[in-house]
Amino acid sequence: MKLYYFLPSNNSRRAHAVALHLNIPIEFEPINLQAGEHRTPEFLALNPAGRVPVLQADDFVLWESNAIAQYLASQTPNSLWPDNPKSRAAITSWQCWELAHLSKGTQPLQYERFVKKVLQLGQPDERVVQQATNIFHKEATVLEQHLSEHPYLAGNTLTIADFAVASDFTYAELCQFPLENYPHICHWYAQIDALPAWQKTSPQSA
Repeated sequence: MKLYYFLPSNNSRRAHAVALHLNIPIEFEPINLQAGEHRTPEFLALNPAGRVPVLQADDFVLWESNAIAQYLASQTPNSLWPDNPKSRAAITSWQCWELAHLSKGTQPLQYERFVKKVLQLGQPDERVVQQATNIFHKEATVLEQHLSEHPYLAGNTLTIADFAVASDFTYAELCQFPLENYPHICHWYAQIDALPAWQKTSPQSA
């Protein structure tokens, strides 16, 4: 198997970390988005959308980070993706929540406060920042409440749901996410951040 990924990418990180955490035998192939390697004919043949990550397992090609994480975790018995329908449904629920709701707050903050600076696209749009901050607080309140009662997102052990949601916080400090009033989120993320697989997939690890 081969995983095509871009180290600074939040989405790449969740799949990359799952593979490392489970010691899945896999080849890692970095794709340089800044150099346009995701737009080459060879890469577009794997994913016509031109996005990472992409998993290639012989003639089976899979896009989308959460689907890749589920597939990778299915390769061996483990607690990240328990062989239990209710557990898997709970995990998928958090993955869907991150995509549909949490990311609507975190991604604009990351773009306005980090990506724009890197690409020299001007100053943050404060109207967008305020809208994203409002969304962030709404969704962070949901996450904080859950983590005040549970050590992890889907049960009492680490699962791929935690990797999925934690990836949104990769640039939390750099992008000034307003986390001051969310101690349970901070404690939970610190546990994820201490994992060797998470440290190895940090954008700063290159």
